[in-house]
Amino acid sequence: MRAGALITAEQAEWHALIMENPQLPNSSAATPSLYAGLQLILPGEIAPCHRHTQSALRFGVEGSGAFTALDGEKAVMRPFDLVRTPNWQWHDRGNTSDEPMIWLDGLDIPIVRFFAASVPESLTQNPYPETAPPSDTLARYGRNLRPFSGSAAARRPADLPLFHYPFAEWRAALGAIAAADAPDPHLGHALEFTNPADGGPIMPRIAAHVRLLPAGFPTRPPDGTIFVVVSGSGTARINGQEFSLMERDTLFVPLWNSLKIEAGSELVLFGYSDRAAQEKLGLWRELKG
Repeated sequence: MRAGALITAEQAEWHALIMENPQLPNSSAATPSLYAGLQLILPGEIAPCHRHTQSALRFGVEGSGAFTALDGEKAVMRPFDLVRTPNWQWHDRGNTSDEPMIWLDGLDIPIVRFFAASVPESLTQNPYPETAPPSDTLARYGRNLRPFSGSAAARRPADLPLFHYPFAEWRAALGAIAAADAPDPHLGHALEFTNPADGGPIMPRIAAHVRLLPAGFPTRPPDGTIFVVVSGSGTARINGQEFSLMERDTLFVPLWNSLKIEAGSELVLFGYSDRAAQEKLGLWRELKG
């Protein structure tokens, strides 16, 4: 909030606090492959429309009413909503509400940087012309249905139809799984966000999921993920070092570090990782002890 008062959106385009791993100095990276940063959108701010080769996700942390617009369609965000902005699609963001909003940005910047493939482009016309009412995509693609291929109603790219995953929907689904099944000893109750076009991860290089751990439940290693605590409290042990977890905390767990999480109260976590990229490159291995 102090940064938001000192630097205007016109000076910096947007306010973001980059979470840099101290073992990766001057990298602007949370892990060797992923970026994490908290972005602040103040009332009345509108960021310039742009696109880039990096893939990005936004996970609401505080406040309601700010939006991310993708190709002219707004996704109005609330706490713990997930919105993805696929690479090379036009997007802008702004806040027409009367309260600040903060969300976590997750991008594959280090992966794209490794391949020297970082290409940004700004739109000369701002804002992007409105092409659909807010949440239009949810109505067309968010109910296990889709417009007929080739019809005028099929307005989203066929391979990336859905981009808004509201908290109210994913939390209800997670609760239903928890009521029906026993928790997995490694993950607890867990659901992965998918691309409805192919059933795979939400983006080519980033996978995202949510977990529910019952009170007193201990998970088992291993893991390699960036987490946000949605609700509840608990303890994380990374290579034996203990960290307390509270609502809206962010936790980085580098790959090859053992992780054990114990829920003090019912604990709900959002997490994202580079699993999607590792699977495509033939690097992913999952060992359960």
